[in-house]
Amino acid sequence: MEFGFLLLILLLIVLLVIAAGVKIVSQSKAYVIERLGAYHRTIEMGLHYVVPILDRVATVVSLKEMVKDFAPQPVITKDNVTMQIDTVVYYQITDPKLYTYGVENPISAIENLTATTLRNIIGDLELDETLTSRDVINTKMRSILDEATDAWGIKVHRVEVKNILPPRDIQEAMEKQMRAERERREAILRAEGEKKSKILIAEGEKESTVLRAEAAKEAKIKEAEGEAESIVKIQEATAQGLRLIKDVGMDEAVLKLKSYEAMVDVANGQATKIIVPSDLQNLATLGTTIHEMVDKPTPPKPAPRPSRPAKSEVIPK
Repeated sequence: MEFGFLLLILLLIVLLVIAAGVKIVSQSKAYVIERLGAYHRTIEMGLHYVVPILDRVATVVSLKEMVKDFAPQPVITKDNVTMQIDTVVYYQITDPKLYTYGVENPISAIENLTATTLRNIIGDLELDETLTSRDVINTKMRSILDEATDAWGIKVHRVEVKNILPPRDIQEAMEKQMRAERERREAILRAEGEKKSKILIAEGEKESTVLRAEAAKEAKIKEAEGEAESIVKIQEATAQGLRLIKDVGMDEAVLKLKSYEAMVDVANGQATKIIVPSDLQNLATLGTTIHEMVDKPTPPKPAPRPSRPAKSEVIPK
């Protein structure tokens, strides 16, 4: 009875030992197995069995890409300006064996390597170059770190300069410089705006003057055309009247009658000159006719002092 109980206990112990050797590795993990203190193998995702007592899991390694944010490091530029720069490193473990046995405390090693590399790169740059050359700094650091960490089973995918903090007095000087630059650009833009405004005003005045001149020109042309048309109309009317007179066939008696009527109009006016037609029969007949037309009774006046009568000018036609 006691032998059977001991056999059962021994069987349970064997089962427990066998069960302890079963290892299930999850995805993106890797186990480094040592046998009797020496590296034996690396197991990855899946079901595995390790020999109890002889084998043990030395390190559990994550194969995911990881991010490490390092604290700000004091660095000195080429022109002797001390500033604080912090970096972010993106890395991934590619060889669990090298990561386990390559270096003691790999993260600390990467941090120190990052700090020394950053100091070397910044030492070759001046302050202005440091502030404007982040891509250059990132590329150089990634290349150097990736090459150095190959022996540790680590792949550096990316290095980023997170913050660059110059001294306070440098920051104030930079702010003043930026303010002066903004004021200069503002003055330039204002001057350019005023220049364009004056140019536009001058062009507008020019166009206005040209338009006014063209309008005056067009008005004078229209006025001249109107006067020409008026003269043409008058001449056409005169010609039409002459044609009508010609068509009527006026004789000499009618013409003389028209001449007498014109003389009446002249005598009724204030003119001192009388135009006598040359075809009148005689001057006496003309005088009698004029006397009859202008003879009007007048009240008697006291005899004036003899004076020289006004002479009427006779201008033959």
